Amino acid sequence: MLMILLTSVTKRFRNTLAVDNISFKAKQGEIIGFLGVNGAGKTTTMRLLLGYLNSTSGKISIDNLNPLKDRIQVLRNVGYLPENNPLYQEMKVDEYLTFIAAVKGKTILRDTIDQVGLEDVIKSKIENLSRGYKQRVGLVAALIGNPQILILDEPTSGLDPIEQEKIRKLIKKLSSDKTIIFSTHILSEVEDVATRLIIIHKGKIVYDGKKPRGRGGVEKLFKKLVK
Repeated sequence: MLMILLTSVTKRFRNTLAVDNISFKAKQGEIIGFLGVNGAGKTTTMRLLLGYLNSTSGKISIDNLNPLKDRIQVLRNVGYLPENNPLYQEMKVDEYLTFIAAVKGKTILRDTIDQVGLEDVIKSKIENLSRGYKQRVGLVAALIGNPQILILDEPTSGLDPIEQEKIRKLIKKLSSDKTIIFSTHILSEVEDVATRLIIIHKGKIVYDGKKPRGRGGVEKLFKKLVK
């Protein structure tokens, strides 16, 4: 089932061409590793998918919805974890998740809280949590309503290796019935998690396909294409 479709999408900020005529499709069950150096256009593309930004030209469809015209429905049906996870620090974890569920018009599944490993801190203030736990709170918020599409911007950024591995395992576990796009600077993470690889460089997609075989294959390909 086709879940995401971009056709000749361009985004320009005054004199800066952030995204340059990109096109790709994403089907249900795919885990797409979205790679690029800082400023390549990864975050801009994700914001275009969510309707946070309006494209200069081109067409975008998210589960047959227009992310601008149908933005409220898209935001209710798509789980999004931004790179700088914006949490209300003064709230307790359960208060924050209840608030997000009310905004989305959805319910929180207890299984999701257990799956992500938040049960031990559910009554704790967010400001007192480690970065790893804060990322987990953001991930549970993204999973509220059991969305079929997940967009994760640097989901393991700043986490220690143990926390990174837990998030990777969770992403793989969730992928059976979802479409997942995640950006990362950790090339080995793409090798471990992704089923497909998209590399964007200077606003253009320079690779879209299967990840290379063999350990270190993603890194070699990335270095070859991004100079």
